[in-house]
Amino acid sequence: MAHYGAKVVVPIDLKKKPWEQKHPLHNRWHPDIPVVAEVKDGEVFRVEMVDFSGGGITSDYSAEDVKHADQSIKKPWEQALPLHNRWHPEIPPVAHVKVSEVFRVEMVDWTGSVIKDDDSAADVKFIDLSTVHYLSGPIRVVDKKETPAMPGDLLAVEICNLGPLPGDEWGYTATFDRENGGGFLTDHFPCATKAIWYFEGIYAYSPHIPGVRFPGLTHPGIIGTAPSMELLNIWNEREREVEENGHKSLKLCEVLHSRPLANLPSTKGCHLGKIKKGTAEWEKIAKEAARTIPGRENGGNCDIKNLSTGSKIYLPVFVEGANLSTGDMHFSQGDGEVSFCGAIEMSGFLELKCEIIRGGMKEYLTPMGPTPLHVNPIFEIGPVEPRFSEWLVFEGISVDESGRQHFLDASVAYKRAVLNAIDYLSKFGYSKEQVYLLLSCCPCEGRISGIVDAPNAVATLAIPTAIFDQDIRPKAGKVPIGPRLVRKPDVLRCSYDGNLPTTKNPAASM
Repeated sequence: MAHYGAKVVVPIDLKKKPWEQKHPLHNRWHPDIPVVAEVKDGEVFRVEMVDFSGGGITSDYSAEDVKHADQSIKKPWEQALPLHNRWHPEIPPVAHVKVSEVFRVEMVDWTGSVIKDDDSAADVKFIDLSTVHYLSGPIRVVDKKETPAMPGDLLAVEICNLGPLPGDEWGYTATFDRENGGGFLTDHFPCATKAIWYFEGIYAYSPHIPGVRFPGLTHPGIIGTAPSMELLNIWNEREREVEENGHKSLKLCEVLHSRPLANLPSTKGCHLGKIKKGTAEWEKIAKEAARTIPGRENGGNCDIKNLSTGSKIYLPVFVEGANLSTGDMHFSQGDGEVSFCGAIEMSGFLELKCEIIRGGMKEYLTPMGPTPLHVNPIFEIGPVEPRFSEWLVFEGISVDESGRQHFLDASVAYKRAVLNAIDYLSKFGYSKEQVYLLLSCCPCEGRISGIVDAPNAVATLAIPTAIFDQDIRPKAGKVPIGPRLVRKPDVLRCSYDGNLPTTKNPAASM
């Protein structure tokens, strides 16, 4: 069932003057000025408005091709500025911007609109994950003298504004089928599931997870610069080693069951922006280009939920022009994005401003590896975020579901914390699938609370209690029972048709 935000009661046509609007505007207060629209009590409605000057003050951007690109209607490869879903130094830029100017980038959701607002999770179960993530860019950045950012510089990217694309105010959270994507708890939840979310201003609610409403901390899951060829080769070599030999050498594979261990370069599903498929150039680059799944030295898919309005990202520059790309917009996300398709995924826009810090990599970033390329970005969190005063915190230690001790393993500890939270919240009328998706996308806070007291790492997951319409704290009496606690309908789900064993906690509630 489609539902795209509030109805518009006062529309604005930006091509018309204030007095030419369908509902003429006013600039005085008086009791006899007639109403232009009516709304009902409890109804969400939308009012559009011009700036205070009535459009008299204008701004001239040089990044017009980025600012006005319409990414919401056509397929990713049909855009006027075609999107890409790989990292490679030879993917050509689609636009250029100067430092200090504010420019706008629009983007599709990370799947390229494959996931629909409908009543089925089949699109999640059968998705072709070789095509993700679709990114807008690359964008070449130059200074005021037209000199491009150069390798060794730092690119400071400020998020001035962001949000969903107008007319597309909805999103989704999902878990993939265990044999097609999986997730952090895929051994416990092997089925593909989906919940649709609708936006009311800064708030989100889902008919599939009733009794929950929360403000979103909107952010891009991916923002990064293009790698150099040297850095790309480093990525591909180390990730190929993990994928080919990790099952035998990494004990954590016995506890975390997401597969593959690394997504290696593949021509399947590859899109390289302006480079045409079928050409010799495309074939060469597609075989080398890195997938966008993990975060790396260039930033990329870091999924840091606090990178919202007012944030600043300091990205290392590896190629001339920096070649900035971004995508994977999230209305809201919990720390860890544990279900993998786990934020409230949506289409959206960013309004950005860049600065170039010449020689900034050497000045501010210390390599943690064998080459000067082994660095990581720095992030400056913005001042805008939801305010919560009361939290329920769940602890996890590095002991897995079988009771086996692990040595200071934060991943095992965080898995245990998430499982503890899921089992607890399921006592309040929710299915465990509902809670799993909720913890992946609501503004919960994950922490590594202890990493030195052998043998147990301690991780915590803090959930803001105000997002629920009931008191979820432990009480002297039993959990209350009543119609208010019947949480129907459940999330959309498909069957799991594979034969991999699922993990069961024998002491957990059913």
